[in-house]
Amino acid sequence: QVQLVESGGGLVQAGGSLRLSCAASGRFVSLNAMGWYRQAPGKQRELVARILGDGRTNYADSVKGRFAISRDNAKNTVYLQMNSLKPEDTDVYYCNAEVLLDRLIYNYWGQGTQVTVSS
Repeated sequence: QVQLVESGGGLVQAGGSLRLSCAASGRFVSLNAMGWYRQAPGKQRELVARILGDGRTNYADSVKGRFAISRDNAKNTVYLQMNSLKPEDTDVYYCNAEVLLDRLIYNYWGQGTQVTVSS
């Protein structure tokens, strides 16, 4: 089993910043892609940012230039630095990890962390 523990969500005013962290633990060979998704009530979960094991990244158009994803492979942790936050960034943010175990790739999700941006 793999556990993803998120932290760093909260309430911030528009224009402010937050940093999300997600630490992976458990039994696995390696972490491949890691990413952050967000979901509002009644809507589909959408990709915010994703980072591959080699450091390549991709972002949703709505966050390009404001958010930055990074990872510390030694700590099995992925971060999301969110700057210039807008009220429309308010959502529950979920960490995702693709894990290599027993020659198979498994997908794991964190429990979610609430980000609320006030206007």
